[in-house]
Amino acid sequence: MDVYFQLFMRKLTRKEEEIMKLFWENGGMYVKDIQETFPEPKPHINTVSTQVRILEKDGFLSHKQYGGSFQYYPIISEEQYRRQSLSGLIKNWFGNSYMSAVSTLLKDEKITVEELKELISEVEKAKDNQ
Repeated sequence: MDVYFQLFMRKLTRKEEEIMKLFWENGGMYVKDIQETFPEPKPHINTVSTQVRILEKDGFLSHKQYGGSFQYYPIISEEQYRRQSLSGLIKNWFGNSYMSAVSTLLKDEKITVEELKELISEVEKAKDNQ
């Protein structure tokens, strides 16, 4: 992934995230395919097309042209977006301290001490396998 993009990737809106999840699950799609996945009342095709073009402009999607139709596909993976989003969250809300983030999860009982021990064990195993 382009370093510039990694540094300046913006957070997706809820609707954009919903659209990107469709791409991550299905690969290349036409705007009409995306529109058809929405429940009634479906958004107008132009609305979906505008959202897809914004995602392309911002570096999340690209396209291939087949005749007069454009098939869009993701150019960043869900994992890349997830990691970048987590990094931004840790930087902006926890002073770039992963320890502070984990401490908050423990304090708020979002992760148990047993789960943390299991995570430490997994990290140690991964480090031993390097």
